[in-house]
Order: sequence, then structure tokens, then C-alpha cells
Amino acid sequence: DIKVPETRALEVMRLLSLINEQMLFGHFDLWEQEGAIMFRQSLLLAGGVEPSSQQVEVLLSSALEACECYFQAFQFVVWSGTSAKDALAGVLFETYGNA
Repeated sequence: DIKVPETRALEVMRLLSLINEQMLFGHFDLWEQEGAIMFRQSLLLAGGVEPSSQQVEVLLSSALEACECYFQAFQFVVWSGTSAKDALAGVLFETYGNA
């Protein structure tokens, strides 16, 4: 869990905005009352349709993937005082080559 202090809330909101611009499904949000960062996504089911196990699996795996991808950026902003832009750049690098 990352508890966002009031002093870092504005920069966390900037980071949320930058991250959400890149999200295809779901979005991150800040529950200001609790200072908690959360990930939300939905599955539209109309007419009493039940979700399939495959749909639920994709929802959960994509949520986990998004959280794992951006968790460190939230840590950088909240605990290290890094700017939102720098924190995002720090987690979105790709490594090339072989070790």
C-alpha cells in the first residue's frame, strides 16, 4: 500500500494524468479521503449477461500488469519526491541487448 500524504497529492495527480493518457483499459485514481491510489476498470454486461471466466481472467491480469508497471513510479513520487514526469520516464524505459 502507498499512502499519499497531502504534500505529495498534487504531484501524484499529475502522475495519474500522465499514466492514464497511456492506458488502453482502466485507469488509476486517487481516493483522496484515504490517500490511497487505486486502479479501476469495468466490464459492460447488458441484459443479464454473466462474465465468462476468460473475461474475468483478462480483467484481473490486465489490472495486475498495470499495477506492476507503474507501482515504482508512484513510489518515486510519494517517497523520493521525484516529479511525475521524471518518475514516469524512469519506469518506462526498455532494455535492449543480452546479458
